[in-house]
Amino acid sequence: MTLVQTQYRPGSAHHAHRTVADTMEAAGPQVWGDMTVEVALSVMAAARTGHLVVCDDDGLCTGLVTRTRLTAVRDDSGYTDRTCLRDIADVSAPFASPLATRAEAEHAMRHRRLGALPVVDEQGNALGVLALSR
Repeated sequence: MTLVQTQYRPGSAHHAHRTVADTMEAAGPQVWGDMTVEVALSVMAAARTGHLVVCDDDGLCTGLVTRTRLTAVRDDSGYTDRTCLRDIADVSAPFASPLATRAEAEHAMRHRRLGALPVVDEQGNALGVLALSR
């Protein structure tokens, strides 16, 4: 797991130094890696969300998939109805620490061209998702 590097800032810090924990969204639906792409798209539609947090068998966050990614996979010529999330999730993507500043996390996301980033605690449990500001 790669955490975005952080420097702790007190809660009274300036607005520009708000932490990820202050601005993240709820993690939303958490699914397992053996879920198929079609089922994941159905879960997203039902939850009215654009991303899903993917967890391992122990419930620890392993990555994140977006509707854009799932749709691209489904539209690919190599797609089968047995394609699972563990085969396509962005498991090498970084994770954000809730203590990171929003600015630090957004910088890392823009550098890696990520629209959303899972926020995890020290054990790897999903706490939320940070989406880039528009």
